Amino acid sequence: MSLEVNVVIDSGPGDWQIVQQVGGAADIPLAGRWQTVTSETWASHIVLARLVKEETGVLLTPWTAMKTAADGTWRGVLRCVPAGGLYRLETMLVPKPHVQWGAIGQARHHLGVGDLWIIAGQSNSAGYGQGPVWDPPENGVHLFNNAMRWGQACHPLNESTHTAHAANREWTNPMHSPWLHWARRVKQEIGWPIGLIQTSLGGSPLVSWNPTEPGEHALFDAMVQAVRAAGGAARGMLWYQGCSDANPVAGKTYLKRFTSAVKAWRKALKNPRLFVLTVQINRAYAPPSAEGDLGWSTVREAQRQAARTIEHCCVIPTIDLPLSDVVHNSAHGNLVIAERSALAALGAAYGKPTAWQAPEIASAQVSRDGMSVALAFDHVTNALYRCDEQTIPFAVTDAQGPVPITKLDITPPNVVQLTLGRKLQAPATLDGAPGINPPRALHDWGRFQSMLAFAKFPIAPAAKKKRS
Repeated sequence: MSLEVNVVIDSGPGDWQIVQQVGGAADIPLAGRWQTVTSETWASHIVLARLVKEETGVLLTPWTAMKTAADGTWRGVLRCVPAGGLYRLETMLVPKPHVQWGAIGQARHHLGVGDLWIIAGQSNSAGYGQGPVWDPPENGVHLFNNAMRWGQACHPLNESTHTAHAANREWTNPMHSPWLHWARRVKQEIGWPIGLIQTSLGGSPLVSWNPTEPGEHALFDAMVQAVRAAGGAARGMLWYQGCSDANPVAGKTYLKRFTSAVKAWRKALKNPRLFVLTVQINRAYAPPSAEGDLGWSTVREAQRQAARTIEHCCVIPTIDLPLSDVVHNSAHGNLVIAERSALAALGAAYGKPTAWQAPEIASAQVSRDGMSVALAFDHVTNALYRCDEQTIPFAVTDAQGPVPITKLDITPPNVVQLTLGRKLQAPATLDGAPGINPPRALHDWGRFQSMLAFAKFPIAPAAKKKRS
């Protein structure tokens, strides 16, 4: 008897898709149609589905019977699929359940179960870095692109051919991004695939991502649609944005607006623990100006504070990295961002024992004579180091205005002494690595991890002399 059959997958993972794991596994729902092309009918028929390891063909799940209806439809779930991959999904139609040979149906290839991370923000998140670097594609690092199709992740991640959303069509050719290498490093450590969901756009302001602000929120809408189309869930977001808000007006409210945006993202994606990995905005090779310097410093401080006040949120610095034009990190700089961000994700989101936190200002106190200020930094694993001895990356302001700093001394591992050119008048504040193009910041020696930039940090009064 000659019999030709077909099993069609209408709903389920596509080629290259990464399915979000929960607790190290995922359920994979499937649905579709079955049909025969002969006049004969089978007394008993059933659709079966299974997953195999793509590299070896070893069974991951056994042939599993789907609910097969007489109207030619079928549906079912492959349950508790372990995180890992890559996998191949196979289907077949058999006249009786659990027979060895059946009529082959459609398959899906290069599947994985792992974690999905959203790429969001503006140009340095989209990836505008120039310069040749070794950063190749890798199986198990996949991308849900602007056309809302899964594929192997490769540069440029924000390529806009057949984009599904006009809102995030790039106006120029994006180039190198930090996030391919980031995903490779995270995958290497956690042992399962990473799926990237591209939603970023060069030049985009926070309002485009924040539905709680008045105005157009096209990028927020496109991001939510992309996540839903990619499977509906995500482990976290890679957020690199702020240059478009680096002015005194928008910068002043950045922390409040960003906090509202994070709440809105978590609500829309139905994930109150969505991890948000933020990148403090880089330097720009632009001339200093009072408004510009204030705006950039204010946004960087807001980003530092966001990581301190928002649960499941962290920040990494970039102010020490090379640019390939006025404002975009070079490809080599992006690799450093990828390494720092990967360590941050592994430590803060995955609980791995990594020394990822950047040196961060912890205290500032004026001396009794008012002629010096002692700074202490948290998260110094080796010792603070000053690469550039010609400039001082701090600014002190008191009731009379800017205060000259005549000398900087470091007492290992984490204390900095600033000698002042005049007596400090309370109240006073301290800025670290301020402005659009700040002086070279202090590093943690050995890790070569720059300190986080900060602004308007209060300088405490001198300690009271103890009575004898």
